[in-house]
Amino acid sequence: RDFAGFTSQHSSNLVWGGIKYMEGYEFGLVAGLCKSRNELLEEFPSTVKEIRFLMTLNKQFRFHPWIILASTWLYWLLGRGKTRTPRLVSPRQIKHIEPLVNTFISSAGIEYSDAFLHDNDARFVFNFVRSAMDKDCVAANYVESKGSTRDSGGYWVTPVEDQVSGNQFSIRSKILINAAGAFVDEHNALSGIETEYRHLLSKGIHLIVPQISASHRVLAFFADDERLFFAIPMANRTCIGTTDTQVNDPVTEVTDEDREFVLSNINARLDLPAPLTVGDIIAERCGVRPLAIRKSNGASLEVQRLSRKHVIEMTPGQSHISIFGGKLTDCLNVGDEICDCVSGLGLNLQKTGKWYGEPERPARDVFFKRANDLGLDEIVATDTGEDLSTRLWRRYGADADAMLDAIEQDPSLCDPLIENAGIRRCEINYLAEHEMIVTLEDYLRRRSKIELLVSRDALRQSAGLFEACEKLFGDQARQRFDEYFS
Repeated sequence: RDFAGFTSQHSSNLVWGGIKYMEGYEFGLVAGLCKSRNELLEEFPSTVKEIRFLMTLNKQFRFHPWIILASTWLYWLLGRGKTRTPRLVSPRQIKHIEPLVNTFISSAGIEYSDAFLHDNDARFVFNFVRSAMDKDCVAANYVESKGSTRDSGGYWVTPVEDQVSGNQFSIRSKILINAAGAFVDEHNALSGIETEYRHLLSKGIHLIVPQISASHRVLAFFADDERLFFAIPMANRTCIGTTDTQVNDPVTEVTDEDREFVLSNINARLDLPAPLTVGDIIAERCGVRPLAIRKSNGASLEVQRLSRKHVIEMTPGQSHISIFGGKLTDCLNVGDEICDCVSGLGLNLQKTGKWYGEPERPARDVFFKRANDLGLDEIVATDTGEDLSTRLWRRYGADADAMLDAIEQDPSLCDPLIENAGIRRCEINYLAEHEMIVTLEDYLRRRSKIELLVSRDALRQSAGLFEACEKLFGDQARQRFDEYFS
């Protein structure tokens, strides 16, 4: 698979402190997730941004609105007060700020804040990979592990296969970290590793539809199963969901029942000019949440009652680490804990400074001054209303300096490449050389979110898309194009 080619490309794109875990009194987990959210907001100010939520409560909801308001204030306090404060709003106020919300069935609303990823989750993950490679790490996508064994010298030997060329080879390592997400249990079985923990899997789906509300606000409701249910802004579209269905296989798909659940819930909670139907769906997201449980707990647990808390388990005497559970919000904590575990196993890690975050403010200021001088602040994307200066910095950081050099020589590189997709001609050469794009889906679905915003038919008709293929794949352009649309 590609980097972030499974669970990490199917999330809600929310970076949140876990407000849903307040009901289970998991205050320690919530405080930790809020701390992680705050650090992501601070370290990735261009990518991770605060966003306002409007939670609408039904008249028959199991808790009084004042209890929910008190809970959101406690949530704000557990988050160290780093976001805007919550407030209670009446049905009349809800109708004023979000006219599409069906207030006939509402008792009140609560406004509170969390954060979201401006780009998609897979892009955020890849930026970590790219940053690691810039610091001399080695990474490869589309390489499949066949399981691992330890040799007589105590080294792990992992036979792998290049899924593109078919070449097979082995990787030797002192320590083996199983970070296979939903496939952790499967890889441990291949390697003969016994663990205390395992995964339960919960399927969640989202549907991408035309923009419901022009306000940059997440609309939150409680669905028929009383789980939080969102309508999330995504450029000029809206992402609605999610579901929570226990499954046995990590590989899942959206069913007619899933679509009906999401569409019926959103239609019941909004006063739309016409109900949303399957024909309005532009794209779908379907992934699984790996939930960490002890094997001794058996199979009677309900996935809806389990948290996303991560567990890092070291196998005694084998220099093997398994990562269970977790969510994107907690990624920095997981990284730090893994470093501590690896150091404890005798590997001397060289600390050369912070391993995450955007470039320092002086570099940012120099970039934006130069971009403004080139007129990039005046070039605005039709899908997001975002100027080109901001886009290039957010997506590429200091690497965008080379794009400014190219634009200075040829201003036409600021022109759009793919219609209604945001990408400019100055970006495509960098993508081809630096972002390890093997298939067209890698680019449209993971390095960008074009596949989520533009219908498949519109993409097929886009003259700029095939030109992008020629830049990305050279002589294989037609093959990759046909492969994607087959």
